[in-house]
Amino acid sequence: MNKFILIPILFAFLFQGCAQAEQKKEAVKRVQPQVKVDFKLTDFLADNAELDKEVEKVFAALDDTAIVAQLVMPAVGRLGQTEATIKSLIKQRLIGGVLMLNGTKDEFTSWIKNFETMNDTIGNLPFLYSADAEPSLVNRKIIGSTPVKKANELKTVEEVRSVAQVISAELNAIGINYNFSPVVDMSPNKTVGFRSFGAIPANIIPWSDAFIQETQAKNIIATAKHFPGHGLVTGDTHKSLQTIDGELKEIGNYPTLIENGVLSIMVAHIGVMNNAKYDTKGMPATTSEVIVTDLLRGEYGFKGLIVTDAMNMGGVASIPQCEVKAINAGCDIVLMPVDAKKAHTDILKRYKTDVEFKKKVDASAKRVIRMKIALGLLK
Repeated sequence: MNKFILIPILFAFLFQGCAQAEQKKEAVKRVQPQVKVDFKLTDFLADNAELDKEVEKVFAALDDTAIVAQLVMPAVGRLGQTEATIKSLIKQRLIGGVLMLNGTKDEFTSWIKNFETMNDTIGNLPFLYSADAEPSLVNRKIIGSTPVKKANELKTVEEVRSVAQVISAELNAIGINYNFSPVVDMSPNKTVGFRSFGAIPANIIPWSDAFIQETQAKNIIATAKHFPGHGLVTGDTHKSLQTIDGELKEIGNYPTLIENGVLSIMVAHIGVMNNAKYDTKGMPATTSEVIVTDLLRGEYGFKGLIVTDAMNMGGVASIPQCEVKAINAGCDIVLMPVDAKKAHTDILKRYKTDVEFKKKVDASAKRVIRMKIALGLLK
């Protein structure tokens, strides 16, 4: 046979062999990692060499796409994405969790079951499933959930504990493992005030702590929000950037909660001005390294998950590359990006070209993985 005919045939065989090898490699890579050791949610913040080892093992099994995916959490439900959109994002391996936003208890239960079946088939890590299951919002956000009093209607810390237990039981039944509650803001702001325990300011810290402890005892991540404080600003961050002028008067609500083990803190789209140490230079706290890394991580020593408030809100959505800026500031999870696929693409592009940014993404992804292991999702 003519050698000029043989050469293309040989190349074709070689290409086919390489493609098959790559497919086998991908198939191996995308088997969902498993952890054989039993861990508890309380292990997340503890010094635990065995847990450290498991985190590194799971992280090493992920490619760049899956690593970045851990940081992206869109919403499903009314005012969120459609079920079909979320399924498409899962197939493309672009997300690491989902916010269950405005739907029925039955819908959420069914969706979570279906999403996890897809994750298991594809080899994605199991998801963090979150909800704004605050006492003041849960019955509106999750239709069909057991009625509870609003936060500003509760009269005793015993009532707070009871409500936390009722809400947690509902979330466990649905499959939700991450509660964006409690609100630890002061009461004056009408957007958030009725959602906090701040009717009597002295109750905010002990009642928030009680809610957190009851929630996390039920194997659900609790979240203190909205850092560094939304209660004493007058406007609505859903519509536009709001600003703290001068002293950060509400950050004193956080140190006790951090010391007592709250596992997550949500950062607000609130700027800070006329404050020499914490000025955000006209940007929201979610994109400010001074607030997220220097203050929350550095001064307050917070080691849990830092999640942004919804990234489609008016206080941040118009900022170019806002998700990249939030991750660069030190946030671990970008919540409800306007376009989850674009957010993933933008973060991944920076990840591949900026060594320091890559370190931040890797650290955040490992925190998310650690939380998933501590929740028992990878057993």
